[in-house]
Amino acid sequence: MAKKISKKDQTVPSQREMDLLKILWKGGELPVRAVHETLCQTRPCAFTTVQTLLRIMADKGLVRVRNEGRTLYYSSNYTVQQASSRFLDKVFDGAVDQLVANLLRAEDLSVDDLQELESLISSARKEKQQKKGK
Repeated sequence: MAKKISKKDQTVPSQREMDLLKILWKGGELPVRAVHETLCQTRPCAFTTVQTLLRIMADKGLVRVRNEGRTLYYSSNYTVQQASSRFLDKVFDGAVDQLVANLLRAEDLSVDDLQELESLISSARKEKQQKKGK
């Protein structure tokens, strides 16, 4: 029996859609041909498949489409932050500390990497304190 997809689940990108979103995050607004060429660098794919996926993603609201002449340009409507938040909720039930702890154990981070993380945390802390003070 097929699982009924709720309205909320329709905006969740599939793995193939995530692959296209990653291309759009890096490239910004791109024509279908550019998305296809970039995707084909990692695996073979048909132009029509990419075209169809982008059309479906536009229907779901994951991407925006702009028509210029006969060329369709796509840009991401689903952000890296939304994907990160979904991952955090899905895998770690929203527990940021568990995510960070697992990453620190799983990755072989250099001293420079750890210093960069400390700097990011410090900046985030200052930003939160400034917002709190307003």
